[in-house]
Amino acid sequence: MSEQTRKVRQDRAVDSTRRFWDRRAAGYDNGARLERRLLGDTRQWLCGQARGRVLEVAVGTGRNLAHYPDSVTEVVGIDLSPGMLARARIAAARVGFPVDLREGDARHLPFPDADFDTVVCSLALCEIPGQAAALAEMRRVLRPGGRLLLVDHVEYTRAPFRWIEPVRARRRGTDPRRRPVDVARDQGFVVDRLEPLALGFFDRVVAHRP
Repeated sequence: MSEQTRKVRQDRAVDSTRRFWDRRAAGYDNGARLERRLLGDTRQWLCGQARGRVLEVAVGTGRNLAHYPDSVTEVVGIDLSPGMLARARIAAARVGFPVDLREGDARHLPFPDADFDTVVCSLALCEIPGQAAALAEMRRVLRPGGRLLLVDHVEYTRAPFRWIEPVRARRRGTDPRRRPVDVARDQGFVVDRLEPLALGFFDRVVAHRP
C-alpha cells in the first residue's frame, strides 16, 4: 500500500470515527457506572498525576475534568467530535481552572513543540486511526521531562482478538492496533509505570519525554 493510499484511508477512518462519536455523545456518560466497576478510581488516579499545563487528547464529554488537582493550571482538551465537545463544555463550566476545548485530530495537534507539561489520554487510543502518529504528536508537544498519562483497552492484542484485528484493520483501511505502551516506547517515551487492569484487558501507563 502506498503512503498516499494509506493517508486517504486513515482520513476516511477519521471521518467515520467523528460521525460515530457524534452519534454516541448524548448517551456516552450512561456507561460511567460500568466503567467504574471495571477500572475503579483510574480516572481520579491518572489525573492526579498531572501538573502544570495539561493537554487532554480525546477529551470526550469532559469526564476527567473534575479529577484534576490544584497542581494543574490549565487544561486544553481536543476531540474529533463536536457532539462530545458540546457535552465537555458543560463539564468545563463546573471546574475552577481554565479549560480550552477545541475540535481537532490527534494525529495533527495544532500546538507548538514543547507546549505542555502533561498529556492525558484515557480510553481513546484504541479509537484513533493512527496510534503511532498520535503518540508522536503527544511527544512533540510535551516539554522535556513532561508526563504522558494513559489508560486504554488492550484486548485486541490478546488471543483470540489479536487474530481478528488484522481483518478489522483491513476493513477499516488502517494499520492493526498495537498495545499503546509499546507504541509509546517506539515513539521515544520512557515508561515509568505500567499497570494491567481488569484481568489485563486495560493498561494504565505513566511515561515521560526524556
